[in-house]
Amino acid sequence: MRVKELKLVVTFHTTADAMAMEKACKQAQAPGRLIPVPRAISAGCGLAWCAPLDCEEQLRSLMAQVGLEEENIHTCMV
Repeated sequence: MRVKELKLVVTFHTTADAMAMEKACKQAQAPGRLIPVPRAISAGCGLAWCAPLDCEEQLRSLMAQVGLEEENIHTCMV
């Protein structure tokens, strides 16, 4: 079982956007993984991108490059 840590959680309006984020991050070798949206967060779709806290600017830049818009960016225990 994973130990919960404070992480950056990016939520999306649609599942397609979440899947596009996963593809873009894999191609750019950006850190993180796709996770179910934590219960503490309400989101438009059931998937979110989880990454270390220090990666926010890198992820924002990548999303801008590929034309993805997040619903919200949270920090929470995951």
